[in-house]
Amino acid sequence: MPTLFYTVARRAAVPLLHGIWRPRVTGVENVPREGGFIVASNHLAYIDSAIIPIAIPRPVHFVAKDDLWKRTGLLGRMLDWFFEQVGAVPVDRQALSSGKGALQAGLEILRRGDGFGIYPEGGRSKDGLLHPGKQGAAWLALESGCPVIPVGLKGTPHFRPRRLLPERGAISVRIGAPIDFSDLDPGLSKGARRRQMTARIMDEIQALSGQRRSPVAHRDPQP
Repeated sequence: MPTLFYTVARRAAVPLLHGIWRPRVTGVENVPREGGFIVASNHLAYIDSAIIPIAIPRPVHFVAKDDLWKRTGLLGRMLDWFFEQVGAVPVDRQALSSGKGALQAGLEILRRGDGFGIYPEGGRSKDGLLHPGKQGAAWLALESGCPVIPVGLKGTPHFRPRRLLPERGAISVRIGAPIDFSDLDPGLSKGARRRQMTARIMDEIQALSGQRRSPVAHRDPQP
């Protein structure tokens, strides 16, 4: 369940965001009204993890390195409170590098009926291309039974902290329909099904984002 802070902050942020940036958000009707769901998106900029929860009408949780929770002093206490309120999930660097910690945290979120955001590429694309997907989103879908909602982001690299006003309309969020995996052969091994599901997830993300594909996998240890 979202905290009071999350609810109030989102209500304030959505009109502010739309008033300043005028992002183009389409496909909101594709988000399930109840139950857990997986948001599988391309990843172009650090702000993506803030844009997605604002564009999607239900809470979406992301994992983050637990180093962010280990800062001391007043700033550390403020950050601890903020991350807790927005539903961010701390995962230690070693577990995050292996991917196991992030996926286990995501599975727990999905089982309690909330949304979980994941970047199948494994990290932020620095060249703007869509890199090959890892199997985390497919694994979560198989283990939880929750639908995968593909998202295509455009224009988020235009945002710069020192430039509050990026070009209006430059950012777009396209939310696709839940991906249908019902035609997959149930007799296949889980590994084979994950590979086919991952290929389909990346095809849907590409169709929404319009990115060119890269043959090189992303190497950053991020979910």
